[in-house]
Amino acid sequence: MSERPAVTRTPVTIVSRDPSAFRDTYGGAVGLVATGATLIRPETPSDTVLVTMHPIGGTGGLPVMRLFAEAGVHVLAADSRYRGVDNALIMEKVALDLGAAVRHAREKLGYANVILLGWSGGGALSAFYQAEAEQPSITHTPAGDPLSLAEARMIPADGVILMAAHVSRHCTLTEWLDASILDEQDPDRRDPALDLYGEAVRPPYDAVFLDRYRAAQEARNRRITAWVKDRLETLRRRGRPNDEFGFVVHGTMADPRWLDPAVDPNDRAPGVCYLGDPRVVNMSPIGLARFSTLRSWLSQWSLDDARADGPRCLSRVKSPVLVINNSADDACTPSHARRLYEAVAHGDRRFHEIAGATHYYQDQPELGAQAVGLVKTWLEDHGFRI
Repeated sequence: MSERPAVTRTPVTIVSRDPSAFRDTYGGAVGLVATGATLIRPETPSDTVLVTMHPIGGTGGLPVMRLFAEAGVHVLAADSRYRGVDNALIMEKVALDLGAAVRHAREKLGYANVILLGWSGGGALSAFYQAEAEQPSITHTPAGDPLSLAEARMIPADGVILMAAHVSRHCTLTEWLDASILDEQDPDRRDPALDLYGEAVRPPYDAVFLDRYRAAQEARNRRITAWVKDRLETLRRRGRPNDEFGFVVHGTMADPRWLDPAVDPNDRAPGVCYLGDPRVVNMSPIGLARFSTLRSWLSQWSLDDARADGPRCLSRVKSPVLVINNSADDACTPSHARRLYEAVAHGDRRFHEIAGATHYYQDQPELGAQAVGLVKTWLEDHGFRI
């Protein structure tokens, strides 16, 4: 067995100023945010680094990151201030954290070329960041709190890579919401004609059912949003504009895709999702958006208010874009990858699909290496020296 190339993993602390008035995380000294990162690199130097961040996940531990380094590609895997906990997450603040990582890579680590690597939920984040870095426009969060990305002077990356990415957190949640739930306070009150896990509904699902189901999912998202806005307005009327309120969102893993492989078809196994049995995950503590706060809902999950929308943001991006889809992905299905690719408004875009690859490339080192090879070719074709 041949020896694997040496890879160094160096812990990095990134400290930046937080201009937001509303605090939602412990940050040490007031006005400062300290986030962690890992520089994963081979022995050979490089002018180019991939900067990767997921809104809540730690990308440094993914198998593909080591494969990048073994192939000669440097990676800075950075965490946002919300790693592991998304109940108070504000996407505009995550963009600031990604901006601090990009600036650190350029100004502190000395890389001439910084490329965003948006894996999974980091795809929409990367598109959001790049759109605002190239053409800043945001001055407030969706809840109306002052937070100016326009004044943050975020440094645009030199390119964007989207790997196993979904279009956004708010669209993904909406497509996963349990449409049968009629009462947010009593999730046992359900419409049996829409209950994927009840007795009246069975796959395969026809087009009429799917249209009705998707419409009910969107309506449920908007009902929650209306309640959130009303609650925020009530707090403001009572003279408590900085108060928050936590709440539970039940039933967030009921996408027909997981039970009917003919819906948005790919090579995934039927009856499972990336978190396991969707019937169990639907009401489990680890479900997507299970715990939320008012401001976070509007910034992260609201179908009509959240701004980190991959396709919308990519339509504004001028830098080159590479989209890589995994054909057996059981988290980010192919329609999402296509929507991301087709949203790019310029001609410097590429799309590749890796047959048989799952979301994490777990136990698939040869397919992970294939993805790395596609990225290396793209980098070299654009003159980014590795």
